[in-house]
Amino acid sequence: MKMTKYSLLSICIVLISSLFLVACSGTEKPANSKVATNSEKADPSTEKLPKVKIMVGGMEKIIYMPAKLTESLGYFKEEGIEVELSSTGSGVSAEQALIAGEVQGVVGYYDHTIDIQAQGKYIQTVVQFGIVPGQRLMVSNKIKDEIKSLANLKGKNIGVTGLGASTNFLASYLVTKGGNSSQDYVPVPVGSGSTLIAAMEQGTIQLAVTSQPTIALLEAKGIATSFMDLESLDGTKESLGGTYPAASLYMSNEYVQKNPEVTQKLANAFVKTLKYIKTHTTEEIADQLPKEYYAGDKDLYLKALEASLSMFSPNGEMPSDGPEKVLEILTTFNPKLKEANIELNKTYTNEFVDKVE
Repeated sequence: MKMTKYSLLSICIVLISSLFLVACSGTEKPANSKVATNSEKADPSTEKLPKVKIMVGGMEKIIYMPAKLTESLGYFKEEGIEVELSSTGSGVSAEQALIAGEVQGVVGYYDHTIDIQAQGKYIQTVVQFGIVPGQRLMVSNKIKDEIKSLANLKGKNIGVTGLGASTNFLASYLVTKGGNSSQDYVPVPVGSGSTLIAAMEQGTIQLAVTSQPTIALLEAKGIATSFMDLESLDGTKESLGGTYPAASLYMSNEYVQKNPEVTQKLANAFVKTLKYIKTHTTEEIADQLPKEYYAGDKDLYLKALEASLSMFSPNGEMPSDGPEKVLEILTTFNPKLKEANIELNKTYTNEFVDKVE
């Protein structure tokens, strides 16, 4: 069949139309799709930040109160981060969870950063909560007349939250300061709160290094009396010879280096809380905390809280003389730290708290 020029032209038009439709279908976007602009692609703030798990060495302890208070005040959410808080009986358990990678941060004592470095692991405090331990050495009223000085601690069972915990460190130092060695007493892991009180009542321990509100409960029940004050600044300086930075947020050095934005947001939130503590009444602070922390006696809890507030830093910075004092005290009963050549500048940083507005 002979093809006319009009037929050929019609075929060409159909082919060109088909090719045009195929090309368009390959680039067409759905009506509701959004094409990211260059500025959006470059802006890291549009990316979802990772969830942060923080373990606290006893959530109900007043020394670690800033952790729950920050959550209750909504400061984590204000910073756009999701934080999951969990609690454990002692700081050493929290430290182990951090080393194992189970959590990204710990609310615990600064001294763990020094102790763990001797084992070749690096963790650092990024927000310093407490400038003193917030603890007292409590002696059972059954034997208080026998305890005249630290020398009398020899041979005694002293309650600590856990073996290798900061309360264990402090007990060892006090025994050593009394002229004995850290082998001359028995550290008994009894936790805090009701378990410690029961151990004291039953005579399992004769003394204990503990914090609020356990201190107030022991005194109110007539079970024990304060023998040494590591709760106030003046008492700490008299007992330890200087400040002893304690409760803090610490994280692995590697995590901090890889996640500076997350670390900064955590610092922002916690420093806001420290400022809240300094500008609000004891009752206003207590009202932000779970009622079970009161242990059925809010008035007693308020008394315990009032006794503790002076220990909190106003800005989260590490005291300039703090790290050296902590190392000095730990070395007193742990000579291995002398051989470890501890790099104190790797145990803490003020980089993030200094940027908080």
